[in-house]
Amino acid sequence: MVKAPVKTFTLEDFLKLPETKPASEYINGKIIQKPMPQGKHSILQGELVTAINAVVKSQRIAFAFPELRCTFGGRSIVPDVAVFAWDRIPIDENGDIANVFKAAPDWTIEILSADQSHTKVTGNIIHCLNHGILLGWLLDPDERLVLVYPPGKQPELLQEEADVLPVPDLVTLKLTVGDLFGWLQVGSK
Repeated sequence: MVKAPVKTFTLEDFLKLPETKPASEYINGKIIQKPMPQGKHSILQGELVTAINAVVKSQRIAFAFPELRCTFGGRSIVPDVAVFAWDRIPIDENGDIANVFKAAPDWTIEILSADQSHTKVTGNIIHCLNHGILLGWLLDPDERLVLVYPPGKQPELLQEEADVLPVPDLVTLKLTVGDLFGWLQVGSK
């Protein structure tokens, strides 16, 4: 049987394509569409963006963006939450926030969806680490655990409710594993 050739795209070709919903990412010459976020993913993403921005936005320290396309190092990825230090947020000629971010975030947070490849998501975090991020998190809502990826160190597995989640130095946020996954219990209060 003859296999049809697989069409490969360049990063430049990919960036010319229209955006998809959910977002597609460009990884190693392939276009991979992210799964549609569902309930747990959406709650965690929204609460994290709100909690982070509550402690950094007003002081212009950093900003947390949901689903922001970041193109750097030959990839174009869309972390679930991308946190940029304030002075690294690109601006356009009008002084407004730019639409295109051509840099790794300072902190990347990925939330594993049921149909998502753990290794693909981990690969994106490692790619970010290789391009200078301060910290990466991988949240697994079903297992109620967080894998923390500090640069130059072994990943750390946090799963006890009292475990305090490490954050980059630019963020003063105290959050435990219990606090984080407690956001999923919206009907219990």
